[in-house]
Amino acid sequence: MIKQITLLTIFAFLFFFVNAQKNTFTQTVKGIVIDEQSGNVIAGVTLAAEGIQPAIASSTDSAGKFKLQQVPIGRQNFRATMIGYEDAVVANIEITSSKEVVLEIRLREKVKKLDNVVINTGKSKNKALNEMALVSARQFSVDEAVRYSGTRNDPSRMAQNFAGVSGTNDARNDIVIRGNSPAGVLWRMDGIDIPNPNHFSTLGATGGPVSILNTNTLKNSDFLTSAFPSQYGNALAGVFDLRMRNGNSEKYEFLGQMGFNGFEFAAEGPLNKNSKSSFLIDYRYSMVAAIQSLGLSVGTGDATPNYQDVHFKLHLPTKKWGTFDWFGMGGESHIAFPYDTEDNLYASNDGTLRDRNFKSLTGVTGLTNTYFFNTNTSGKFTLAISGTESKYKEVIVDAGKPNKTAYDKRNVQVKYSAGYTFNKKFSSKDQFTSGVIADLSKLSLKQDYIPDGDSSITTFVDTKKSALLLRAFSNLGHRFNDELSTNIGLYYQLFTLNNSFSIEPRWNIKYQFRKNQSVSFGAGLHSQTQPLEVYFYQTKTNGGQTELTNKNLGLVKSVHTVLGYDINFSKYLRFKTELYAQYIYNAAVEKTASSFSMLNSGADFYFPDKTNLTNNGKGYNYGVEITLERFLNKGFYYLVTGSFFQSKYKGSDAVWRNTAFNTNFTGNVLLGKEFKLNERSSFAVDTKIGISGGQLYTPFDVAASQRDGYVIFKEEKAYSLRNNAYWRWDLKFSYNRNGKRTTQKWYVDLQNLTNRDNIYVRTLNPKTGAIGEINQIGFFPNINYQITF
Repeated sequence: MIKQITLLTIFAFLFFFVNAQKNTFTQTVKGIVIDEQSGNVIAGVTLAAEGIQPAIASSTDSAGKFKLQQVPIGRQNFRATMIGYEDAVVANIEITSSKEVVLEIRLREKVKKLDNVVINTGKSKNKALNEMALVSARQFSVDEAVRYSGTRNDPSRMAQNFAGVSGTNDARNDIVIRGNSPAGVLWRMDGIDIPNPNHFSTLGATGGPVSILNTNTLKNSDFLTSAFPSQYGNALAGVFDLRMRNGNSEKYEFLGQMGFNGFEFAAEGPLNKNSKSSFLIDYRYSMVAAIQSLGLSVGTGDATPNYQDVHFKLHLPTKKWGTFDWFGMGGESHIAFPYDTEDNLYASNDGTLRDRNFKSLTGVTGLTNTYFFNTNTSGKFTLAISGTESKYKEVIVDAGKPNKTAYDKRNVQVKYSAGYTFNKKFSSKDQFTSGVIADLSKLSLKQDYIPDGDSSITTFVDTKKSALLLRAFSNLGHRFNDELSTNIGLYYQLFTLNNSFSIEPRWNIKYQFRKNQSVSFGAGLHSQTQPLEVYFYQTKTNGGQTELTNKNLGLVKSVHTVLGYDINFSKYLRFKTELYAQYIYNAAVEKTASSFSMLNSGADFYFPDKTNLTNNGKGYNYGVEITLERFLNKGFYYLVTGSFFQSKYKGSDAVWRNTAFNTNFTGNVLLGKEFKLNERSSFAVDTKIGISGGQLYTPFDVAASQRDGYVIFKEEKAYSLRNNAYWRWDLKFSYNRNGKRTTQKWYVDLQNLTNRDNIYVRTLNPKTGAIGEINQIGFFPNINYQITF
């Protein structure tokens, strides 16, 4: 079946090659130009398409808007110039016949007004959109997320190509940054912190099997991996600062798509052409059931995952009250694992047969208002409501006996958020930003289960509480000249559930000592609350009373330091390396001596059910990263990344051990080539080889497991064994065809081309003592079709 699908796809490509006609199509390119520091629009900027004759140029109006008409389809470059500002070049923008291109270009005011400095923003993807992020930050490109093989159009899997990020779990998209738990990653959308943006997600986790995020609704965003500025908090590992794009304010446009991520339809257009207001809406429904009906595995065994999600955004500019933006996204997912399934991936600890059902709901909606008091002073007010609900139930099925509930969990969180950010650009040298954020979480948590070695169900969590997290930050950015800049900030947070707080200084500096070379340094203190459900785990006292022994856990804290060096060998070739070290303290560990630490949790569908925890744990990470990148030029590009690191922790037994995420090394080699077949069609090949050290695991205590009748681990040897190294080869073929009013795109992404067996998990049958191994996804052709009109 796999060979038939692959041959059919290749035949379809060849058919369209033969039938492609040579017609010349053009499209409108428009957008807005803003000042990088103030965020306000800039009038009088000259925009020009490069390398096109006759010349195509325009200038921005009083609202900072521009429009370039009759731009030929294909990859094009655009230059923005303005006296007193550094030039900006936006490179390799894909122009199609069906959809207008909307650009947002940021210009940086010169400190020294004499020299003509050119900044190539299209190629400087290492430079974050947030001007305060000078180290360990780069842009997330939507174009690359779609172009690169193996990403499944998932921002999380795209980020796994970056240096310092590990991705060794085909079944989940957790982002493991520099040996940290993925639970330490902060997700943000349009300036608002959002819950886990994945289907089949759980409260407190940050990853999942399928992303709710949709590259068709996103625009370029920021990805930060260390020493992030003071605007970001309550995170230890990294930040994914996403931005949802606006709909087209002048023309109605539509999209249809089907592939691994589902059946999808999107629409966008103007609400009022005079006010330039617009809407964008996208709906997607699972296609996995259809894939499994073909006999292909998607890494979930015999069970069929069902999911659907929706995204929307309204962009509402006003003349007197600033600009309002209202966005929302949400997803529903559910899956059932019958007790008689052949897949033992979810084998129970005691070997009993169980029906399992899981369901999750995730949603967030936010309203922002951006208002400029004058050209260089603005305020942004945010309001948001988000919610998550996860249900999981296990029922023991034993022939001749009534079914018996073994596990029943329902977690609900509704969070109300409000914030205000003030931004002031004093001059081309100085910028001040400050803000406050309040998050009120309403929790309803319930968990009943049969403990290992017991036969009666007991209540482990049963609470309906509120928790308030208050945050404030200030940041001062200073540019000594066009080559040397620095930021210094202060972040504060207070968790009112137990009044734990943290005051955190942040600092980074960057010096471009030659036109093509720079060094950077960053340092800061970061803190994070525990996963919320952990605070409410119940313990029975000797007198039979219920006690919340984890409620007074303090914030876990981490000191980040990073040193970077960046060199551009040419306009299209860049090398970057970073050295980093992180020291973690106040980690949650058990009061009695053990190897347990919460630093090892966060990459699964649940958190450890540990009570009587205290903040005496420690950890550290250090390593070196390298990136060699050729930006897309003449159709060719490549990205080579490598990371070598150590990640250790210490539990309450005072023994230093490997963390669960200490794979020691990870690397990727990714390259591709685009071929222009004629004026309306193109073909592309992209391939990736990813490799990483083997995942660490704790050995089973087989004898004790057989004696007691449930799985027991040798906890004193936690994470002492290692799987074989993980590696995977993906190969992707793409074909684009432009019609008069439509653009069609096909691709087939051959994932794990060699059908490599990478171990996912080990299981133990406590009755027989047999140990089993379950592998990750095998060879899988991910086929996708998209039409825009």
